[in-house]
Amino acid sequence: MARYTGAVCRLCRREGEKLFLKGDRCYTQKCGISRRAYPPGQHGQGRKKASEHGIQTREKQKVKRYYGLLESQFRGYFDMAKKRKGQAGENLLAILESRLDNVVYRLGFGASRAEARQMVRHGHFTVDGHKVDIPSFLVKPGMILVVKEKSRQSDKIKGNMEAAASRTAPKWLELDAANHTAKVVAVPTKADIDLPIAEHLIVELYSK
Repeated sequence: MARYTGAVCRLCRREGEKLFLKGDRCYTQKCGISRRAYPPGQHGQGRKKASEHGIQTREKQKVKRYYGLLESQFRGYFDMAKKRKGQAGENLLAILESRLDNVVYRLGFGASRAEARQMVRHGHFTVDGHKVDIPSFLVKPGMILVVKEKSRQSDKIKGNMEAAASRTAPKWLELDAANHTAKVVAVPTKADIDLPIAEHLIVELYSK
């Protein structure tokens, strides 16, 4: 299955809410869902009420789109979450939030998760002193993320940090913006996630 390459605003409209896939644009009136708050397609405004299975599937699709994942990746994370102690749904969210591309986005280095993913692939960051260019790398408490010295002069990174200056980093991350470093201080919990996710619906879907 190939990664989606179409207009990302269509994804937000399909889910009926903002997925924040285009960075700052999502906070303006140019946002696609602000202008057309109904699903895309010829029959977008006349869709029938979804079944229980349909609601569960839509929740899964929404979360996959939040984090930019394919089905096989997402299912792998769910299987990983089931093996951990605690509730599978909350474990799943913790795993998704711990991805390096998401951490870069949460810290404000990337304007969107897609942009953050690209930055990681281009090798702009180190973790505990080692270059990491794998977006799916899972961070753990105690790890230190640093923007490479040469990358700190990037207009993109500087612009993103200025735009994110008014936003507070999640409590499980400790950002030192002046030194372009951050520390993972805890495992993310659902309370730390500012996304409307009903993870129990995903657990119910995969448990059938």
